[in-house]
Amino acid sequence: MNQISEQKSPKLQGSWLYAFWKFSRPHTIIGTSLSVLGLYLIALAISSTGFAIEQLLSVFGAWIACLCGNVYIVGLNQLEDVEIDKINKPHLPLASGEFTRAEGQLIVMLTGISALVIAWFTGPFILGMVALSLAIGTAYSLPPIRLKQFPFWAALCIFSVRGTIVNLGLFLHFNWALEQTPSIPPAVWVLTVFILVFTFAIAIFKDIPDMEGDRLYNISTFTIKLGPQAVFNLALWVLTVCYLGMAIVGTLRFAGVNSVFLVIAHLVLLAGMWMRSLSVDLQDKSAIAKFYQFIWKLFYLEYIIFPIACLLA
Repeated sequence: MNQISEQKSPKLQGSWLYAFWKFSRPHTIIGTSLSVLGLYLIALAISSTGFAIEQLLSVFGAWIACLCGNVYIVGLNQLEDVEIDKINKPHLPLASGEFTRAEGQLIVMLTGISALVIAWFTGPFILGMVALSLAIGTAYSLPPIRLKQFPFWAALCIFSVRGTIVNLGLFLHFNWALEQTPSIPPAVWVLTVFILVFTFAIAIFKDIPDMEGDRLYNISTFTIKLGPQAVFNLALWVLTVCYLGMAIVGTLRFAGVNSVFLVIAHLVLLAGMWMRSLSVDLQDKSAIAKFYQFIWKLFYLEYIIFPIACLLA
């Protein structure tokens, strides 16, 4: 994935912590953190149980386990893609030489083990979610399977974890922590489908600026097969379907969600996305990267907007 606003103050440039921050891929860390918070708020809004300070331990455990799992997955990908990243993402610590391969391996090993251990002590649903996510993340990057070589399977890995496993796993975990019946209400299914389709757009868009390195190292992507313009247009229409779908669902006035807020918020974001897309020059790698950052910001917003819609219901 492309660089997402990783600028820090001059004092942090060259520091180990700054290198680790880049290694963790900040945009994925933010997305993971917001998904944990968002699903907790949704579970709280839907449940008959009010907020209690004791619940924060369950939220914190899930958050740390997910963050460790996140670093394991993105770190393993960097370990296997050092030469490709020297072309596509030279700012990353392994590609730039800020981290040695041994340091990267140690971080990946420790975060992977920590994710499983913390999840084990946090609850059965979070353990299942983390274990399954790590397994898919490993299959995505690590030879001989290395699913990222194949466009369909690469996209499936990304949106199945972000779209389905994370949302359903986190909700079931918080539902269990709130001592509710282990079931998934319509509101959570709606969010899950939205994120599932939205993440497919992220999965195909992320390869547009990486075409040079992917082609050189025989990584087949939709961008290489279809061309950047076709993939850009496809991603836009996939996102359009997401937002229009959510607006239509809002008109159905199903229980647990404030329909008016849901419809207005998503139509506003849809209009903003199309306006922003008009200024993107596909010949300018920087412009593509900035629009990719914008898509991630839309992803973040969903984990703010949808919980608010549930709390307002």
